[in-house]
Amino acid sequence: MILNRLTINILRFVILLLIQALILNNIQLTSLGISPHLYILFILLLPFEVPPWGALLLSFFMGLLVDIFDDTLGLNTSASVLAAYFRPYILQIIAPRDGYESGTNPNISYFGFAWFLKYSGLIIFFHQFIYYLVDMFTFIDFHITILKILIGTIFTTLIILISQYFLHAKNKSAL
Repeated sequence: MILNRLTINILRFVILLLIQALILNNIQLTSLGISPHLYILFILLLPFEVPPWGALLLSFFMGLLVDIFDDTLGLNTSASVLAAYFRPYILQIIAPRDGYESGTNPNISYFGFAWFLKYSGLIIFFHQFIYYLVDMFTFIDFHITILKILIGTIFTTLIILISQYFLHAKNKSAL
């Protein structure tokens, strides 16, 4: 069982990295230069049992590899590590009354749309906040930075929700 979960997470890491590096980094959603960050899904879907230091380390490597492919000098690394840092706190805040069951993953099919939207939306917001704040590295035209953060959060959240529904429908038909 552990080997199966490890294999799934390694495959998820590689697939999301390749999709991000080869496809999504080449897409600009607006004239402001906003690209969707689907690789955040790896951080979101890490099992509950992954210790915080493990999530930080995995997020660091994911962000570093995306930075290498995108030539962004630490933007994705810093944003990914921040998202992984806030993950346990967000999970604690939105935890169900009985807590999380061992062996479950934080996904839309198990916890529902409202829970997953809160969970992913908050983590994606923190990621986008640090990403665009470090990218702009100035408070001049701060309103443009805020606009980028909001648009990036909305588009990335939508893409992640659509991917979750795609995977959820696929899992339902397999049952």
